[in-house]
Amino acid sequence: MKNEKAMWGTEVPVREFAMSIGGQRVTSENTDFAINPATEERIARFPLASREQLDAAVAAAGEAFLTWRASSIAERRAALERLAGKIEEHYEAFLTLLTTEQGKPRAGAEWEIGGSIHWLREIAKQSLPEEIVRDDGVNRVVTRHTPIGVIGGITPWNFPLLLAVWKIAPALMAGNTMVLKPSPFTPLCTLWFGELAQEVLPPGVLNVISGGNDLGQWMTAHPGIGKIAFTGSTATGRRVMQSAASNLKRLTLELGGNDPAIVLPDVDPEAIAKDLFWASFQNSSQFCVATKRLYVHEDVYDRVVAALVDYARTVQVDNGLLVQAQLGPLQNKMQYEKVRDLLQDSQTQGHRVLLGGAPARSPGYFIPITLIDNPPDDARCVVEEAFGPVLPILKYRDLDEAIRRANDTEYGLAASVWSADLEKARDVAQRLEAGTVWINQIHVFGPDIAFGGHKQSGMGIENSLHGLAEYCNVQTVMERPLGA
Repeated sequence: MKNEKAMWGTEVPVREFAMSIGGQRVTSENTDFAINPATEERIARFPLASREQLDAAVAAAGEAFLTWRASSIAERRAALERLAGKIEEHYEAFLTLLTTEQGKPRAGAEWEIGGSIHWLREIAKQSLPEEIVRDDGVNRVVTRHTPIGVIGGITPWNFPLLLAVWKIAPALMAGNTMVLKPSPFTPLCTLWFGELAQEVLPPGVLNVISGGNDLGQWMTAHPGIGKIAFTGSTATGRRVMQSAASNLKRLTLELGGNDPAIVLPDVDPEAIAKDLFWASFQNSSQFCVATKRLYVHEDVYDRVVAALVDYARTVQVDNGLLVQAQLGPLQNKMQYEKVRDLLQDSQTQGHRVLLGGAPARSPGYFIPITLIDNPPDDARCVVEEAFGPVLPILKYRDLDEAIRRANDTEYGLAASVWSADLEKARDVAQRLEAGTVWINQIHVFGPDIAFGGHKQSGMGIENSLHGLAEYCNVQTVMERPLGA
């Protein structure tokens, strides 16, 4: 008989977590505990960096930059490939640790850990060649990309290792060094990766330090850091931008989203229900590009709703370390309480809940899969980015009206269009105010695919050669022979 509570996972060969500064393992007198969101139990203690330790990390990165910037593309490529190998060597242990601290089930952990390996190897193949603008035998003009210096990376708790790699790989490949701060909610995988990285990188090239909001503020204002690469909320992104103005730091900001999906009336509701569900609920909707508003034409609205409810009832929400779990808990109590408050507001406003609603189970930060039937456009569950498994399904009659409603937000991160008519879907996609628009698919990313937000969803690009260029200054060199 099948054991419905079977566990997966392996032992993690880390007992005490430390920071990596200048190639050394560094602890701190001040510490905090990482919490397992499925059980609310303490996992392990981790250090909280002091301002002096931040200064030491920046100084180590600055010193390492002098030689790392002079390294060859081949040397950097080999280093990134070795970093990928370190994760691969400890693949199962990384899966277990990620699920324990973040909450996502094995399939989500495999997507993230496998993606981290893939990104390191693929970004290692990228380079930005010099552009010869003019060479007429007398005048030669060359535009080239040069590294910025010390990069400050600040990463979130939803994809802690993968989004760190999205910053580490291009920063190092471009010839920069880095000081990286993971979220205090999910520091463990990144701290461990930082220690493993010291086995393959010169001291100071990658420094990983941990701490809370104060550490992030010190980093964004630090005069020794030349660029901040930040992923997080729009509200925090605004503060990062203000603080970074102190020395005109370069910025890449990947911020919040309230991503719409528009379903046209020519779809087969039963055929797309599964894709629509995961478009919204992947990673328990803790995904900046999750579908957060689903606009469905009135002709197919009832069938789409019924198919979504039917499919959602089959999805198992549980501790991510259980074999049968398909969705896990929210990652932290702060986010859990925010989503609970949002659900309470919907209840107070009298919204019709098709499935789910207020959480009942304890312990663990579990929110049930919640579908809300056609709430008003000004409802909090529509206007706000829930960042939890709550999906408002909204009815529309006129396509122009749906596009207007989809664009009626301060955000512009991503969107999707679902239709059997590709030409019509393309027309809709081109009218949506978002940095990425998927047609009949969702959450397709690649090291070669540019990703960035419009409006208040951020600035700059991650991934592709555009993303690599974000970690460079542009320098133009003009020359001519003496006496010419």
